[in-house]
Amino acid sequence: MKNTIHNIKLTFGLYALAGALFALYTSRVCPFLATLTTREIATQVSVVFFLAWLIRHTLFRHHSWAKKQQFTQLDTCLLFCISIPFAAYYNFHYQFTLDSNLKVLFGMTLFGFFTGALLQLSAKLRTLRQTPQSMTVALFAHERRSLVNQLIGLIFILVCTLTIVLSMVALKDIYWLENHPTHLLDGSGKISILKEFVFLSLVLGGYVTAILMLWSRVMKEILAHQEHSLQAVTEGNLQVRVPIYSNDELGNVAMLTNQMLDSLETTQNEVKTTRDVAIVSLSALAESRDNETGAHILRTQEYVKALAEHMAQSSKYKPLLTPNYIELLYKSAPLHDVGKVGIPDLVLLKPGKLTDEEFMVMKDHPRIGAQALAIAEKHLGTSSFLAIAKEIALTHHEKWNGTGYPSQLQGEDIPLSGRLMALADVYDALISARVYKPAFSHEKAKSILIEGSGSHFDPAVVDAFLAVEDKFIAIAAHFKDAES
Repeated sequence: MKNTIHNIKLTFGLYALAGALFALYTSRVCPFLATLTTREIATQVSVVFFLAWLIRHTLFRHHSWAKKQQFTQLDTCLLFCISIPFAAYYNFHYQFTLDSNLKVLFGMTLFGFFTGALLQLSAKLRTLRQTPQSMTVALFAHERRSLVNQLIGLIFILVCTLTIVLSMVALKDIYWLENHPTHLLDGSGKISILKEFVFLSLVLGGYVTAILMLWSRVMKEILAHQEHSLQAVTEGNLQVRVPIYSNDELGNVAMLTNQMLDSLETTQNEVKTTRDVAIVSLSALAESRDNETGAHILRTQEYVKALAEHMAQSSKYKPLLTPNYIELLYKSAPLHDVGKVGIPDLVLLKPGKLTDEEFMVMKDHPRIGAQALAIAEKHLGTSSFLAIAKEIALTHHEKWNGTGYPSQLQGEDIPLSGRLMALADVYDALISARVYKPAFSHEKAKSILIEGSGSHFDPAVVDAFLAVEDKFIAIAAHFKDAES
């Protein structure tokens, strides 16, 4: 990772630019400095700005301002301090007047401010792009820096700078014209003055434009990170937090948003816990009245999840089988036989084969389960979980060719949740021992499922089963019946 605090190459480039522009600046705002040769000014300014850059990266390398990336303060103060002996040199060596010395102080401080502002914004932009960071609440103990006040302050400084610089140029040109009246008469003076004003306007305008462009890019980067986080929240991921970068209005809004998300996540976890307790309770109630074991419920929900995760890789099913939807499938799968609570014990617990009349009674358990969940939905409000649980309960005995029950749905008219549970339920029934049959091997159960592809089962679900059959074997081994 590049060091965002000590970017030597960028700093050297900006100091070199500031030195070159300062050399041109001095000859245009001070009539005494204008008397020096280009070589003298270039040599003196080059030495001073190189020493300033060297001091910055040695003595000030570990300064608190550098560590906090407060380069505007660092470079402004550094060049101001260095400008004092530089101005003193001009005063004693060339006997320049006080106003010329003040122009040196002002000019170096001005270029220090511009250079520091560019370095500070560049460092912040690199930090944002490399590692989105968060600010702890403890950092908010520091003084808050209003974003609006910062922008107003920047504009104020720029306006004052423009006013002062142009005033100095005007005074210098007046002095120059007083001593060279011929330039005023032949018109060359006007052209020279216009060139100076254009030059200074371009320099100041260039710095201002660069600062504002970097500022806007920093704001866009911050808002992009925050927008990305909030987009993840709208998609149901409440574990995401909005990154906080500074103690200002945007940082405060992000902190309050995170506090709200903390509260929402806590509430969601409580709701999920309540939901899971209800699922376990209802599933346990169904188990207590059936010959099925608790392991059957655990196995079937794992089977459904394995099938769904594999089918989610297909472009056809990917839009539906999102991670959130698969989680809902997994949680609601245990309720697939909740309707058996409404089946009389005489039928439900019969050890042998059911008569036609008894089978008709048994075939009603999907509808009973769906009705019970519909009542819950009516009283508690519609939710994705209840909708999927109702789908599974109602349709997990439907067949691909339309000969299933209770509604004789056919093909893709059967919800995908029901088609997944149909295969999972039958597979587990085949490999499990019952009073009326022994447990089948995986291979035998597999052959039965393949035989039922396109008639009993959705061919795509059977293909998914074949792709993840090793997972099915592992699940069956992990969640064995207690009797086994």
